[in-house]
Amino acid sequence: MLSRIDAPMIDRQDNYPFLLSTAPPNRTQKRLAGGVLAALLVALLITAPFARIQLTGTEILLPAYAAADLLVELLTSALLLASFSVRDSRAVLILSSGYLFSGLLVIPWALTFPGVFTAFGLDANMQSTATIAAVRRLSFPLFVLAYALMKDREAFIRKPQGSIRAVIVGSVALVASLAFGLASIIVRADELPTFMKDARDVASLWRYVPAAAVCLYLAGLVSLWVRRRSTLDLWLMVVLCTLLIELTLLSYLGAGTRLSLGWWAGRFCGLASASMVLLVLLSETTTLQARLARSVHSERLARESRLTAMEALSASIAHEINQPLASMITSASAGLRWLDKETPRVKEAHAALERVVRDGHRARTVIDGIRDLFRKDAQVRVPLDLNRLIRDVLQRSEEEARFHRVSIEADLDGKLPPTTGNPVQLQQVVANLVANAIDAMGAVTDRPRVVYVTSQPKEPGEILVSVKDAGTGLDPNHRDRIFEPFFSTKPAGMGMGLMFSRSIVENHGGRLWATDNVPHGAIFHFTLPGSDVAGTPNNEPIR
Repeated sequence: MLSRIDAPMIDRQDNYPFLLSTAPPNRTQKRLAGGVLAALLVALLITAPFARIQLTGTEILLPAYAAADLLVELLTSALLLASFSVRDSRAVLILSSGYLFSGLLVIPWALTFPGVFTAFGLDANMQSTATIAAVRRLSFPLFVLAYALMKDREAFIRKPQGSIRAVIVGSVALVASLAFGLASIIVRADELPTFMKDARDVASLWRYVPAAAVCLYLAGLVSLWVRRRSTLDLWLMVVLCTLLIELTLLSYLGAGTRLSLGWWAGRFCGLASASMVLLVLLSETTTLQARLARSVHSERLARESRLTAMEALSASIAHEINQPLASMITSASAGLRWLDKETPRVKEAHAALERVVRDGHRARTVIDGIRDLFRKDAQVRVPLDLNRLIRDVLQRSEEEARFHRVSIEADLDGKLPPTTGNPVQLQQVVANLVANAIDAMGAVTDRPRVVYVTSQPKEPGEILVSVKDAGTGLDPNHRDRIFEPFFSTKPAGMGMGLMFSRSIVENHGGRLWATDNVPHGAIFHFTLPGSDVAGTPNNEPIR
């Protein structure tokens, strides 16, 4: 039993669902694996009657076959090492070493093959090629078997000190040294097992090699079947089945005779076997790269969206808080002027200070309203008298209107249907529209500068509020963009007021839009849905 002290030093298997060695196979992959095996079995049945036909003069194809086999197995080993670098799995490292060892032994096997490189003086003992082939045949299933058995023990194996890169470099160097050292010993040996009678036919001793290989293949298949959890396990089972088909063609149907149709068919089955895991690894790597690219793109868009939202929130706060702050500054300046007179006007100064306090509370409620707007679960909706709300806003806007030499008129219908909403937010909507109407008439000199505000019932069960001005009107080129964030036709505008207002109105179940005020100016309309709670009509005129 493991102690608590040892627990932190033990590798716990992490969940990497995107890796071939950890991702479970899906239905498509299982069907594909079954289809590959079925195709190879069909090829076996077709080739079986002709397996012993000799294909003389085909030695020239062997270097190309060996080069392809070497390339496939080295690439497979490299991709498995890449998987190991992501998830420190000793089982995957062993499997990668198996592919590397088998691939490197292809080089001395091809160089010593009788009659292939004789012109280059590479005519070794014919038993050397067979011995190297036997080592390749028996070693690869041993690596696969070690991979299957190691998977269950990885959680209890202490990880060695050092970086992953050092482990990879050390493993590659060890396997390369072992492969070339063993091949050198075999080539230089004076006495080797008599596996070949001549350059084409095998001796009776060779029959033990395929029999042992079949036992190892079956042991590997059973181990993988019992422990199958990943896509890699599935395709390794296909590889072992393919190797069984290869061995059947080479050693049994082809009687072990080199360069026969069965021998070549078996070689190509072996090449297909070596290519399977490589193709799956390449496919999964490409898929992972595509997913990663989409994920990075989505994360970038989400980050930009969050930044835009933060900018919008900051600009909204600045935009909405600017009006009460400007009013506070105006009132405070007026109060100072009353106090600086030779005879201080205390009453007027007191009134100015009251306006400062009132606007300070207004600024606080503005901030609370913005916070509630972005926290949709914290919105407060109460029954309200929309006409009274509009009059309160217009009364606060009178001082600014007088400063710009603008008059405000209102025609508020006393028979509005009841409604509910957040009063602070709706006050901000009306205040924004009125402030925009006042600004729109800054350059008007040839006609009355009047802001006209109306409210009226609108079928079915809605309230329509309109704010009209006699300014320069809506630019046709900008009409579709006036509600976009950060778009403004004002030189010092931030382009947040209309966007903010539309967001509030739509959040209340209404809509906000603009039309032309013929012959001059613009009209901004917004609607609110009625409710079952009646407000308190109040038709007092605006003073």
